[in-house]
Amino acid sequence: CYGCCVGSVGVVCPFVEKFDTPLVLASGKALPYFELVVETYGQLNAARSNAVLVCHALSGNHHAAGYYAGQTPQANKPGWWDSCIGPGKSIDTNLFYVVSLNNIGGCHGSTGPTSQHPEREGVYGADFPVVTVKDWVHVQALLADRLNITVWHTVVGGSLGGMQAMQWAIDYPSRLRNCVVIASAPKLSAQNIAFNEVARQAIVTDPNYHQGNYVAKQTAPKHGLSVARMVGHITYLSESAMNEKFARELKQAELQYGYGVEFQVESYLRYQGEQFSQYFDANTYLIMTKALDYFDPAADFAGDLSQAFAQAECKFLVVSFSTDWRFAPNRSAEIVDALIKANKPVSYANVLADHGHDAFLFAIPRYTKVLKSFLECNHG
Repeated sequence: CYGCCVGSVGVVCPFVEKFDTPLVLASGKALPYFELVVETYGQLNAARSNAVLVCHALSGNHHAAGYYAGQTPQANKPGWWDSCIGPGKSIDTNLFYVVSLNNIGGCHGSTGPTSQHPEREGVYGADFPVVTVKDWVHVQALLADRLNITVWHTVVGGSLGGMQAMQWAIDYPSRLRNCVVIASAPKLSAQNIAFNEVARQAIVTDPNYHQGNYVAKQTAPKHGLSVARMVGHITYLSESAMNEKFARELKQAELQYGYGVEFQVESYLRYQGEQFSQYFDANTYLIMTKALDYFDPAADFAGDLSQAFAQAECKFLVVSFSTDWRFAPNRSAEIVDALIKANKPVSYANVLADHGHDAFLFAIPRYTKVLKSFLECNHG
Protein backbone atom coordinates (compact mmCIF):
# COMPACT_ATOMS: atom_id res chain seq x y z
CA CYS A 1 0.00 0.00 0.00
CA TYR A 2 1.51 3.32 -1.07
CA GLY A 3 -0.06 5.08 1.87
CA CYS A 4 1.91 2.82 4.22
CA CYS A 5 5.29 3.73 2.72
CA VAL A 6 7.46 5.56 5.24
CA GLY A 7 7.55 9.27 4.43
CA SER A 8 4.93 9.05 1.67
CA VAL A 9 1.77 11.12 1.51
CA GLY A 10 0.23 8.02 -0.05
CA VAL A 11 -2.37 7.98 -2.79
CA VAL A 12 -3.35 11.46 -3.94
CA CYS A 13 -6.06 12.82 -6.20
CA PRO A 14 -5.83 16.07 -8.16
CA PHE A 15 -8.78 18.44 -8.42
CA VAL A 16 -9.75 21.30 -10.73
CA GLU A 17 -10.47 24.89 -9.75
CA LYS A 18 -12.43 26.87 -12.37
CA PHE A 19 -12.23 30.66 -12.66
CA ASP A 20 -14.88 32.41 -14.75
CA THR A 21 -13.52 35.96 -14.43
CA PRO A 22 -11.37 37.13 -17.38
CA LEU A 23 -7.64 37.09 -16.70
CA VAL A 24 -5.65 39.97 -18.21
CA LEU A 25 -2.02 38.99 -18.76
CA ALA A 26 1.15 41.07 -18.74
CA SER A 27 1.14 40.94 -22.55
CA GLY A 28 -2.20 42.76 -22.62
CA LYS A 29 -3.99 39.68 -23.92
CA ALA A 30 -6.65 37.98 -21.84
CA LEU A 31 -8.10 34.58 -21.11
CA PRO A 32 -11.92 34.77 -20.77
CA TYR A 33 -11.78 31.99 -18.18
CA PHE A 34 -9.29 29.40 -17.01
CA GLU A 35 -8.84 26.23 -14.99
CA LEU A 36 -6.10 25.07 -12.63
CA VAL A 37 -5.26 21.50 -11.69
CA VAL A 38 -4.22 21.30 -8.05
CA GLU A 39 -3.01 18.75 -5.51
CA THR A 40 -2.80 19.19 -1.75
CA TYR A 41 -1.02 17.18 0.95
CA GLY A 42 -1.40 17.35 4.73
CA GLN A 43 -4.07 19.19 6.69
CA LEU A 44 -4.80 22.90 6.87
CA ASN A 45 -4.85 23.98 10.52
CA ALA A 46 -7.69 25.88 12.16
CA ALA A 47 -5.83 29.19 11.87
CA ARG A 48 -5.14 28.50 8.18
CA SER A 49 -1.54 29.49 8.87
CA ASN A 50 0.43 26.38 7.87
CA ALA A 51 -0.05 26.43 4.09
CA VAL A 52 3.00 25.98 1.82
CA LEU A 53 2.82 26.80 -1.88
CA VAL A 54 5.08 24.72 -4.14
CA CYS A 55 5.93 26.37 -7.47
CA HIS A 56 7.05 24.05 -10.25
CA ALA A 57 9.88 24.45 -12.73
CA LEU A 58 9.86 24.22 -16.53
CA SER A 59 8.68 20.63 -16.98
CA GLY A 60 6.98 20.23 -13.61
CA ASN A 61 3.30 20.12 -12.79
CA HIS A 62 0.83 19.76 -9.94
CA HIS A 63 1.88 16.21 -9.05
CA ALA A 64 4.65 17.02 -6.59
CA ALA A 65 4.26 14.15 -4.10
CA GLY A 66 2.58 10.81 -3.53
CA TYR A 67 1.15 8.35 -6.02
CA TYR A 68 -1.98 7.89 -8.10
CA ALA A 69 -4.20 4.86 -7.62
CA GLY A 70 -4.04 2.05 -10.18
CA GLN A 71 -1.47 -0.17 -11.81
CA THR A 72 -0.36 2.03 -14.71
CA PRO A 73 3.25 3.25 -15.07
CA GLN A 74 2.00 6.75 -14.24
CA ALA A 75 0.42 5.45 -11.01
CA ASN A 76 3.68 3.87 -9.94
CA LYS A 77 5.68 7.06 -10.45
CA PRO A 78 5.93 9.36 -7.41
CA GLY A 79 5.47 13.12 -7.65
CA TRP A 80 8.41 15.12 -8.95
CA TRP A 81 9.38 16.41 -5.46
CA ASP A 82 8.40 13.35 -3.47
CA SER A 83 11.94 13.34 -2.02
CA CYS A 84 11.14 16.50 -0.05
CA ILE A 85 7.38 16.40 0.62
CA GLY A 86 5.79 14.00 3.08
CA PRO A 87 5.56 12.98 6.74
CA GLY A 88 8.89 13.68 8.41
CA LYS A 89 10.48 15.02 5.22
CA SER A 90 11.82 18.52 4.61
CA ILE A 91 8.35 19.86 3.87
CA ASP A 92 6.71 17.86 6.63
CA THR A 93 3.05 17.14 5.93
CA ASN A 94 2.56 16.39 9.62
CA LEU A 95 3.11 20.13 10.11
CA PHE A 96 2.22 21.77 6.81
CA TYR A 97 -0.61 21.87 4.31
CA VAL A 98 1.10 21.76 0.92
CA VAL A 99 -0.49 23.13 -2.25
CA SER A 100 0.92 22.33 -5.69
CA LEU A 101 -0.58 23.40 -9.01
CA ASN A 102 0.02 23.19 -12.73
CA ASN A 103 0.52 26.77 -13.96
CA ILE A 104 -1.53 28.21 -16.81
CA GLY A 105 0.15 27.54 -20.13
CA GLY A 106 0.97 24.05 -18.89
CA CYS A 107 -0.01 20.78 -20.51
CA HIS A 108 -1.13 18.74 -17.52
CA GLY A 109 -4.73 19.87 -17.19
CA SER A 110 -4.57 23.58 -16.43
CA THR A 111 -5.64 25.94 -19.21
CA GLY A 112 -2.95 25.98 -21.86
CA PRO A 113 -2.25 25.44 -25.56
CA THR A 114 -3.93 22.03 -25.55
CA SER A 115 -7.15 23.40 -23.99
CA GLN A 116 -10.32 24.04 -25.93
CA HIS A 117 -10.30 27.47 -27.59
CA PRO A 118 -13.16 29.61 -26.18
CA GLU A 119 -14.18 31.14 -29.53
CA ARG A 120 -13.64 28.46 -32.17
CA GLU A 121 -13.51 24.74 -32.69
CA GLY A 122 -10.32 23.02 -31.61
CA VAL A 123 -7.59 23.82 -29.11
CA TYR A 124 -5.74 27.09 -28.52
CA GLY A 125 -2.53 25.84 -30.12
CA ALA A 126 -0.40 28.77 -31.26
CA ASP A 127 -3.15 31.22 -30.20
CA PHE A 128 -2.43 30.67 -26.52
CA PRO A 129 -0.78 33.88 -25.28
CA VAL A 130 2.72 34.14 -23.84
CA VAL A 131 2.62 34.22 -20.03
CA THR A 132 5.11 35.53 -17.49
CA VAL A 133 6.17 34.70 -13.96
CA LYS A 134 4.13 37.70 -12.77
CA ASP A 135 1.07 36.19 -14.48
CA TRP A 136 1.61 32.88 -12.72
CA VAL A 137 2.00 34.53 -9.32
CA HIS A 138 -1.17 36.55 -9.90
CA VAL A 139 -3.04 33.35 -10.73
CA GLN A 140 -1.59 31.63 -7.66
CA ALA A 141 -2.88 34.51 -5.54
CA LEU A 142 -6.34 33.95 -7.02
CA LEU A 143 -6.03 30.28 -6.11
CA ALA A 144 -5.05 31.24 -2.56
CA ASP A 145 -8.18 33.39 -2.35
CA ARG A 146 -10.26 30.45 -3.57
CA LEU A 147 -8.72 28.21 -0.90
CA ASN A 148 -9.24 30.94 1.73
CA ILE A 149 -5.52 31.15 2.43
CA THR A 150 -4.74 34.77 3.27
CA VAL A 151 -1.06 34.27 4.10
CA TRP A 152 1.23 31.45 3.01
CA HIS A 153 3.54 30.07 5.66
CA THR A 154 6.06 29.57 2.84
CA VAL A 155 6.29 29.90 -0.91
CA VAL A 156 8.99 27.59 -2.25
CA GLY A 157 10.37 26.60 -5.62
CA GLY A 158 13.43 25.42 -7.48
CA SER A 159 14.79 26.88 -10.73
CA LEU A 160 11.84 28.57 -12.49
CA GLY A 161 9.86 27.81 -9.34
CA GLY A 162 12.35 29.86 -7.34
CA MET A 163 11.67 32.81 -9.63
CA GLN A 164 7.99 32.54 -8.77
CA ALA A 165 8.82 32.48 -5.07
CA MET A 166 10.84 35.71 -5.44
CA GLN A 167 8.02 37.34 -7.41
CA TRP A 168 5.61 36.47 -4.61
CA ALA A 169 7.77 38.30 -2.08
CA ILE A 170 7.84 41.36 -4.35
CA ASP A 171 4.24 41.47 -5.59
CA TYR A 172 2.38 40.21 -2.50
CA PRO A 173 4.70 41.02 0.42
CA SER A 174 2.02 40.72 3.10
CA ARG A 175 0.82 37.31 1.89
CA LEU A 176 3.84 35.11 2.72
CA ARG A 177 5.93 34.71 5.86
CA ASN A 178 8.81 32.79 4.30
CA CYS A 179 10.31 32.56 0.82
CA VAL A 180 12.56 29.67 -0.28
CA VAL A 181 14.54 30.14 -3.50
CA ILE A 182 16.43 27.04 -4.69
CA ALA A 183 18.87 26.73 -7.62
CA SER A 184 17.55 29.91 -9.20
CA ALA A 185 18.68 33.30 -10.52
CA PRO A 186 17.49 36.93 -10.46
CA LYS A 187 17.34 36.84 -14.27
CA LEU A 188 18.74 34.70 -17.06
CA SER A 189 22.21 35.24 -18.44
CA ALA A 190 22.73 35.64 -22.19
CA GLN A 191 24.03 32.06 -22.27
CA ASN A 192 20.84 30.72 -20.67
CA ILE A 193 18.65 32.67 -23.08
CA ALA A 194 20.77 31.23 -25.89
CA PHE A 195 20.15 27.65 -24.70
CA ASN A 196 16.42 28.37 -24.62
CA GLU A 197 16.49 29.82 -28.13
CA VAL A 198 18.29 26.76 -29.52
CA ALA A 199 15.60 24.58 -27.93
CA ARG A 200 12.81 26.72 -29.39
CA GLN A 201 14.37 26.67 -32.84
CA ALA A 202 14.55 22.88 -32.71
CA ILE A 203 10.79 22.87 -32.14
CA VAL A 204 9.61 25.56 -34.56
CA THR A 205 11.74 24.23 -37.44
CA ASP A 206 10.33 20.72 -37.09
CA PRO A 207 8.21 20.08 -40.23
CA ASN A 208 5.39 18.88 -38.01
CA TYR A 209 5.22 22.12 -36.03
CA HIS A 210 2.80 23.79 -38.49
CA GLN A 211 3.19 27.27 -36.93
CA GLY A 212 2.07 25.83 -33.62
CA ASN A 213 -1.20 24.39 -34.91
CA TYR A 214 0.00 20.79 -35.10
CA VAL A 215 -2.94 19.39 -33.11
CA ALA A 216 -5.31 20.49 -35.88
CA LYS A 217 -3.05 18.62 -38.31
CA GLN A 218 -3.22 15.53 -36.08
CA THR A 219 0.52 15.46 -35.62
CA ALA A 220 3.19 16.87 -33.28
CA PRO A 221 6.78 18.16 -33.60
CA LYS A 222 8.12 15.27 -31.55
CA HIS A 223 11.58 15.29 -33.11
CA GLY A 224 12.08 19.00 -32.42
CA LEU A 225 10.75 18.67 -28.88
CA SER A 226 13.02 15.68 -28.32
CA VAL A 227 16.08 17.67 -29.44
CA ALA A 228 15.00 20.60 -27.23
CA ARG A 229 14.82 18.28 -24.25
CA MET A 230 18.22 16.82 -25.07
CA VAL A 231 19.74 20.32 -25.10
CA GLY A 232 18.05 21.16 -21.82
CA HIS A 233 19.01 17.90 -20.18
CA ILE A 234 22.69 18.48 -20.89
CA THR A 235 22.50 21.77 -18.99
CA TYR A 236 20.75 20.16 -16.01
CA LEU A 237 23.61 17.72 -15.34
CA SER A 238 27.13 18.46 -14.19
CA GLU A 239 30.19 17.31 -16.12
CA SER A 240 31.24 15.09 -13.21
CA ALA A 241 27.78 13.48 -13.02
CA MET A 242 27.81 12.72 -16.74
CA ASN A 243 31.34 11.33 -16.57
CA GLU A 244 30.49 9.15 -13.59
CA LYS A 245 27.34 7.86 -15.25
CA PHE A 246 28.59 7.33 -18.79
CA ALA A 247 32.28 8.24 -19.25
CA ARG A 248 33.03 7.24 -22.87
CA GLU A 249 31.33 3.87 -22.63
CA LEU A 250 30.29 2.42 -25.99
CA LYS A 251 27.00 0.72 -26.80
CA GLN A 252 28.88 -1.96 -28.73
CA ALA A 253 32.34 -3.42 -28.35
CA GLU A 254 33.84 -1.55 -31.31
CA LEU A 255 33.43 1.78 -33.09
CA GLN A 256 30.98 1.64 -35.99
CA TYR A 257 32.37 4.60 -37.95
CA GLY A 258 28.92 6.01 -38.62
CA TYR A 259 26.43 8.53 -37.26
CA GLY A 260 24.16 6.26 -35.28
CA VAL A 261 24.17 5.84 -31.52
CA GLU A 262 27.60 4.63 -30.46
CA PHE A 263 28.17 6.08 -26.97
CA GLN A 264 26.01 5.35 -23.95
CA VAL A 265 25.51 9.07 -23.31
CA GLU A 266 24.05 9.44 -26.83
CA SER A 267 21.62 6.61 -26.14
CA TYR A 268 20.63 8.18 -22.82
CA LEU A 269 19.96 11.60 -24.31
CA ARG A 270 17.93 10.21 -27.19
CA TYR A 271 15.87 8.11 -24.80
CA GLN A 272 15.21 11.10 -22.52
CA GLY A 273 14.21 13.25 -25.48
CA GLU A 274 11.94 10.62 -26.98
CA GLN A 275 10.20 9.91 -23.68
CA PHE A 276 9.67 13.61 -23.01
CA SER A 277 8.17 14.16 -26.45
CA GLN A 278 5.53 11.53 -25.72
CA TYR A 279 3.89 13.41 -22.86
CA PHE A 280 4.88 17.11 -23.02
CA ASP A 281 3.41 19.72 -25.34
CA ALA A 282 5.73 21.66 -27.65
CA ASN A 283 3.81 24.94 -27.36
CA THR A 284 3.98 24.67 -23.58
CA TYR A 285 7.76 24.23 -23.85
CA LEU A 286 7.95 27.47 -25.84
CA ILE A 287 5.80 29.29 -23.28
CA MET A 288 7.83 28.06 -20.32
CA THR A 289 11.18 29.02 -21.83
CA LYS A 290 9.88 32.49 -22.72
CA ALA A 291 8.70 32.96 -19.13
CA LEU A 292 12.25 32.14 -18.05
CA ASP A 293 13.72 34.62 -20.54
CA TYR A 294 11.40 37.46 -19.52
CA PHE A 295 11.87 37.14 -15.76
CA ASP A 296 13.66 40.22 -14.43
CA PRO A 297 11.97 41.71 -11.35
CA ALA A 298 14.61 44.42 -11.07
CA ALA A 299 13.49 45.86 -14.43
CA ASP A 300 10.53 47.54 -12.68
CA PHE A 301 12.92 49.18 -10.21
CA ALA A 302 15.48 50.82 -12.49
CA GLY A 303 17.51 47.63 -12.59
CA ASP A 304 18.10 47.61 -8.83
CA LEU A 305 17.26 44.19 -7.38
CA SER A 306 17.61 45.45 -3.81
CA GLN A 307 14.88 47.98 -4.52
CA ALA A 308 12.70 45.21 -5.91
CA PHE A 309 13.11 43.38 -2.59
CA ALA A 310 12.68 46.55 -0.49
CA GLN A 311 8.98 45.97 0.21
CA ALA A 312 9.34 42.27 1.06
CA GLU A 313 8.15 41.36 4.56
CA CYS A 314 9.19 37.70 4.76
CA LYS A 315 12.26 35.72 5.75
CA PHE A 316 14.32 34.19 2.95
CA LEU A 317 16.25 30.98 2.42
CA VAL A 318 18.42 30.78 -0.68
CA VAL A 319 20.03 27.47 -1.68
CA SER A 320 22.50 26.80 -4.50
CA PHE A 321 24.50 23.74 -5.56
CA SER A 322 28.22 23.64 -6.19
CA THR A 323 28.10 21.93 -9.62
CA ASP A 324 25.06 23.76 -10.98
CA TRP A 325 26.37 25.64 -14.00
CA ARG A 326 22.94 26.48 -15.42
CA PHE A 327 22.12 28.64 -12.38
CA ALA A 328 25.54 28.79 -10.76
CA PRO A 329 26.07 29.66 -7.06
CA ASN A 330 27.19 33.18 -7.96
CA ARG A 331 23.67 33.85 -9.30
CA SER A 332 22.22 32.88 -5.90
CA ALA A 333 24.84 35.14 -4.31
CA GLU A 334 23.41 38.03 -6.36
CA ILE A 335 20.03 37.38 -4.75
CA VAL A 336 21.55 37.16 -1.27
CA ASP A 337 23.56 40.35 -1.74
CA ALA A 338 20.47 42.23 -2.91
CA LEU A 339 18.48 41.00 0.10
CA ILE A 340 21.26 42.04 2.49
CA LYS A 341 21.42 45.46 0.85
CA ALA A 342 17.65 45.71 1.31
CA ASN A 343 18.07 44.77 5.01
CA LYS A 344 16.02 41.60 4.68
CA PRO A 345 16.55 38.49 6.83
CA VAL A 346 18.19 35.85 4.64
CA SER A 347 19.88 32.49 5.17
CA TYR A 348 22.09 31.03 2.46
CA ALA A 349 23.53 27.57 1.82
CA ASN A 350 25.71 26.45 -1.07
CA VAL A 351 25.46 22.67 -1.03
CA LEU A 352 28.27 20.45 -2.30
CA ALA A 353 26.61 18.07 -4.77
CA ASP A 354 27.62 16.36 -8.01
CA HIS A 355 24.12 16.42 -9.50
CA GLY A 356 24.32 19.77 -11.31
CA HIS A 357 21.17 21.86 -11.66
CA ASP A 358 18.94 18.83 -11.07
CA ALA A 359 20.29 18.59 -7.51
CA PHE A 360 17.22 20.41 -6.16
CA LEU A 361 15.11 17.36 -7.05
CA PHE A 362 17.20 14.92 -4.98
CA ALA A 363 17.25 14.04 -1.29
CA ILE A 364 20.79 15.29 -0.67
CA PRO A 365 21.20 15.16 3.14
CA ARG A 366 22.69 18.62 3.71
CA TYR A 367 20.14 20.21 1.38
CA THR A 368 17.12 18.47 2.90
CA LYS A 369 18.32 19.26 6.44
CA VAL A 370 18.78 22.94 5.62
CA LEU A 371 15.30 23.14 4.10
CA LYS A 372 13.67 21.22 6.95
CA SER A 373 15.42 23.30 9.63
CA PHE A 374 14.43 26.59 8.02
CA LEU A 375 10.77 25.63 7.71
CA GLU A 376 10.49 24.16 11.18
CA CYS A 377 12.38 26.98 12.90
CA ASN A 378 9.88 29.39 11.40
CA HIS A 379 6.84 27.21 12.13
CA GLY A 380 4.26 28.39 14.61
